[in-house]
Amino acid sequence: DQAEKSPTQSPSSEQPDVKKEVEKEEEVVVTLPEDQHKQEQEEVKADEKEEKHSIGSADTQPAKEDRRDDSLEKETDLKEEEKNGAGEEKKVEEHIEKPEVITDKPPVKPPKKMKTVMCKVTMLDGTEYPCEVEKRAKGQILFFKVCEHLNLLEKDYFGLNYRDNTDQKCWLDPTKEIKRQIRNSPWQFAFNVKFYPPDPSQLTEDLTRYFLCLQLRQDIASGRLPCSFVTHSLLGSYTLQAELGDYDPEEHRHDYISDFQFAPSHTKEMEEKVVELHKTHRGLTPAQADLQFLENAKKLSMYGVDLHHAKDSEGVDIMLGVCANGLLIYKDRLRINRFAWPKILKISYKRSNFYIKIRPGETEQFESTIGFKLPNHRSAKRLWKVCVEHHTFFRLITPEQPPKAKFLTLGSKFRYSGRTQAQTRQASTLIDRPAPYFERTSSKRVSRSLDGVNIADQGLLPDSSGPALSDVTGKGDRENGKEAGTGLELSPESKVAEEQSDGTAATATEAETTEVCEGSADRVATPFIKS
Repeated sequence: DQAEKSPTQSPSSEQPDVKKEVEKEEEVVVTLPEDQHKQEQEEVKADEKEEKHSIGSADTQPAKEDRRDDSLEKETDLKEEEKNGAGEEKKVEEHIEKPEVITDKPPVKPPKKMKTVMCKVTMLDGTEYPCEVEKRAKGQILFFKVCEHLNLLEKDYFGLNYRDNTDQKCWLDPTKEIKRQIRNSPWQFAFNVKFYPPDPSQLTEDLTRYFLCLQLRQDIASGRLPCSFVTHSLLGSYTLQAELGDYDPEEHRHDYISDFQFAPSHTKEMEEKVVELHKTHRGLTPAQADLQFLENAKKLSMYGVDLHHAKDSEGVDIMLGVCANGLLIYKDRLRINRFAWPKILKISYKRSNFYIKIRPGETEQFESTIGFKLPNHRSAKRLWKVCVEHHTFFRLITPEQPPKAKFLTLGSKFRYSGRTQAQTRQASTLIDRPAPYFERTSSKRVSRSLDGVNIADQGLLPDSSGPALSDVTGKGDRENGKEAGTGLELSPESKVAEEQSDGTAATATEAETTEVCEGSADRVATPFIKS
């Protein structure tokens, strides 16, 4: 009974206090209107009923509510912490997973480590230079590495060539990938002179002249550059002076030149003449001997001529030669015609045919076109490219920009991309460094052949170097009533000056625009600048 009374006593003990509060409220509410007074009494009675139905005491009840509120707040805090923790765990997992993805990327993207190929470049002195380049590298990358290896600055006269599947010599295009040019051929190249300077004395550095001498020695020894007996002896004596120095009777015995090759075939008489002339060059330095060698070699008719096999309109075998002055025609080792660059308006090729359009002479009214038959389409295109490059390098002040790509354009976009001779000479004047030191390699030594085989006869094989041709001019060497050799006296410097004075070096007339045959995608033509 006492336990049952205890819960009922607590509200009874609180009733006096509640009544006191109610009375106070009633005293305060007396002045209010009746409607409001009734509403307030009803609210007070409702509050009293709620307090009577409460189980615990009034002192402990708010504490429970506070505890509940605290517990609710703790639960909410725990939930938020769990959420935040889960979010942080996700972030950490994401941060941890990202490096794993990055570590997995390198094997997926191998282009960063490009495959490399070992190239072998044969130098002019006969040595072999191994060079490693990327498989997708362009030709200029390999060429620049070779020039850097040689410490060569005047590099525009040189180039790299290779042999294609038909064993024809091709020049490596610096603007295209190497693998697309050589295709299945081995990565073997040769460093050679591409543009023979008409006046080697204008070269700035002795190193450049030395490499030109090495190239000419190869041309003479192989028969590509034919010489007379006297010229062979003279050039050979300058070679000995540059390689061995002054003649010393104690050091240089009678057979000291037996291992040198100055001509396709040596004779005892030629060797004696070379020794005799060598004795007269006492006091010449190697650089001076090289310069004298070049001054005599540049006067040869076949100096710097790139020969190509062809046939004329009647099917007769001829040779087409490209040089700094124009296009030369040879038949039976005789030069029968010459077309200087100012006389040529246009060159083109279609399939295996090569065409040149000639400017009309003083007594002619119409332009004439001459065609030649080459062994195949590739040979025609190779000759066309050589003509474009020689004309641009020696005749123009700045290279011609390639045509812009148009929809369904026909013809080749090939243009010479290097510097012209005028630009090269201007750049050479800015070279400011001490004369580079280099070791001179002795002339290529060969074992004496006892079987009597003439190396010059091997030049008749189908090669771009062509056969050794004579210096004699044929009956057809006259053009429009003028001697063909007349135009050769005009130096490239004066030609460039004429172009500048005429103002015709940069623009072309309507007659010089590119022609493309309708319905034929293999017709290629290039405009030539009037001068």
